[in-house]
Amino acid sequence: MDLPEEVEAVYKQYRGEKKIYGRSAEGRPLYALFMGRHEYPIGISQYALHAREWVTTLLAFFHLERGVRRGGVWVLPLTNPDGALLSQLGAASLSAKRREQALKVNKGSPDFTLWKANAEGVDLNVNFDARWGTGTQNVFTPAPGNYVGEAPLCAPESRALWNFTEETAPDFTVSWHTKGEEIYWRFREPFFHAIRDKKLANILSKSTGYPLRDAKGSAGGYKDMCIERLRIPAFTVECGEDKFSHPLGREHADSIIRKCGEALRALTEGM
Repeated sequence: MDLPEEVEAVYKQYRGEKKIYGRSAEGRPLYALFMGRHEYPIGISQYALHAREWVTTLLAFFHLERGVRRGGVWVLPLTNPDGALLSQLGAASLSAKRREQALKVNKGSPDFTLWKANAEGVDLNVNFDARWGTGTQNVFTPAPGNYVGEAPLCAPESRALWNFTEETAPDFTVSWHTKGEEIYWRFREPFFHAIRDKKLANILSKSTGYPLRDAKGSAGGYKDMCIERLRIPAFTVECGEDKFSHPLGREHADSIIRKCGEALRALTEGM
């Protein structure tokens, strides 16, 4: 069973509220599962936006089992299913239509383990409309990582995620990535929002043991758009020790869960 199939199995067995909020470039469903109650605070917690960071999906499964005691959270366990499969299984996981293109973007190499982008070579976490295209590491042609796309939200996965976010109108969002064991929480927010958000960031920091950091030179991320457009607290949590190499595999899941498993509970209870 591959990772999208695991997510599908969890989705089918889940007895709570759930929905398919969009489709990937390859037509795979994008799943959202709700835990808790529809009362303040309501959050979105999304995982595996970068292909090689697919191990965070296993953290999503744990968060669903653990639940929250206050408010509710929409869990989006695999926001880049095509990319995750490409990173794990290589070009054979793609349709013939995209296989040749992906190999070309990957400079002919059959090794896609370090791939971050979606099936179209768009890095979803620089494809959001928050000072799009101004990041210091941005590139402007399809690539395994950092390609901003032809326009903000041009990728079906980022567009679906943003449409779902606007529809949900969350009070906060958390994005789970790897690696480095640190938390990014800022994006040009006003001073009074920074005070509010740092309090919540400190709750995440205490729960995980991860320090707070500024992502200098970054732009176009999901967190960034949530902060700039919706004026809500939004966080990117980088799981897994930096001493290990990408991609972190299943053998790292227990350690990540041990450190990050209580974070959503702690955050909702602290708001």
